[in-house]
Amino acid sequence: MPAVTVSNILTLPAVEAPHSTAIDRPVRSITTAPRGFEGEGFPVRRAFAGVDLADLDPFIHLDQMGEVEYAPGEPKGTPWHPHRGFETVTYMIDGEFAHRDSQGGGGLITNGDTQWMTAGAGILHIETPPEQLVMSGGLFHGFQLWVNLPASDKFIPPAYQDLRGDDVVLLGSADGGTLIRLIAGDLGDHTGPGSTHTPITMIHATLAPDARLQLPWRQDFNALAYVLNGQGTVGQQRRPITSGQLALFGPGETLTVTADPKQESRSPSMDVLILGGLPIGETVAWMGPFVMNTHAELAQAFDDYQRGKLGSIPADVL
Repeated sequence: MPAVTVSNILTLPAVEAPHSTAIDRPVRSITTAPRGFEGEGFPVRRAFAGVDLADLDPFIHLDQMGEVEYAPGEPKGTPWHPHRGFETVTYMIDGEFAHRDSQGGGGLITNGDTQWMTAGAGILHIETPPEQLVMSGGLFHGFQLWVNLPASDKFIPPAYQDLRGDDVVLLGSADGGTLIRLIAGDLGDHTGPGSTHTPITMIHATLAPDARLQLPWRQDFNALAYVLNGQGTVGQQRRPITSGQLALFGPGETLTVTADPKQESRSPSMDVLILGGLPIGETVAWMGPFVMNTHAELAQAFDDYQRGKLGSIPADVL
């Protein structure tokens, strides 16, 4: 898991340890992500499967893409497809992914990069492995998160943020055992580079064996931890958790993740995606690539797409 790393965590600014009297969030549930396929057939794990949308709010959907080692000619992507009403956040840990859209935008993200797309009123886009990766094969691993937009922002103009790996704020845990990549939101006195319409915090944390990570967490945010690889425990109750599992935390002021002393030989550390956001508290009407507030708005989105109002595929790729 290269993403972005450092040789000595102790050289980084440290997140201040929470006060000993702070209330740690209990673990409400641990769920296992089922496996599936997305787009043209690349493997994913549906991280939020089995969790109520009300507990995920403001998040909608999370796919772990890979981890897969492609042979030459095997890498796959998605065909052209529309979105409206939310934001997609694509983070590459290993490998490369190229993006293109109906407004002429696009780019390549690779190890540690993030592409933040605000679909807003609507857009068409495509995500594919670049030609050189198709030819050579190689490791492919990342995730895509969907963040809901409130009704007031559903029809804002589409926009992008391309965050390079070196834009991410790198921090260390209080004990020096965890590398924290703050992609968006606030953590203590630190702020990540991602600009969000809906207040959230997104972190990729790498815990050394036997490391214990305790983070301050906004009480008005929900809290989720998805294990990308490795194994350990969550909460003060030390509930066991492993790769492909999601922990949903209850209310409190801090959250705790602890890595087991022994990890797999191919995954010497425990990697965790930690998420929290301010619930929007609105009705969600979600079908396929559209996330709206009512079924009438969903029907309108599909109609607008069929009428070409969400954009058209550029002529040079037809």
